[in-house]
Amino acid sequence: MEKAFGTVKIDRKNLPEGKVLCEYCTAKCCRYFAMPIETPDTFSELEYLRWFLLHDRATVFKEEDDWYLLVHTKCKHLLDNNMCGIYDTRPAICRDYTTKNCEYDDEWTYEFYLETAEQVHDYTEAVIQPKGKSIRSRKPALLPVV
Repeated sequence: MEKAFGTVKIDRKNLPEGKVLCEYCTAKCCRYFAMPIETPDTFSELEYLRWFLLHDRATVFKEEDDWYLLVHTKCKHLLDNNMCGIYDTRPAICRDYTTKNCEYDDEWTYEFYLETAEQVHDYTEAVIQPKGKSIRSRKPALLPVV
């Protein structure tokens, strides 16, 4: 058994009667949000991805053919025990989310994941060549031999 923020992490199928899975979780679902984005297929659209990743706590991932902007930020109402501080008045998106298929068991790995603007830069260069020019800085002049 693993520890999850001071709580023993149990197998989902061994949840004790009368307990809620959230009591054993690290609250993954409350530590980020992901927004679907259009598939970037032009230089300009990839520049937007690069701009996204120049901001703290933002990443981009692809799941199958769908692209997402992932913002790593904790809900301001998440309590120290990983429970919701506004449970009775939580937003509809939280009410609709259930533990039936939640991320409790997920390992958080993505086949395609961009964390830095430089990775977007390299990806852009690999898949799109801007018209007649490279997106890399020009090569500096050689230093004179003394």
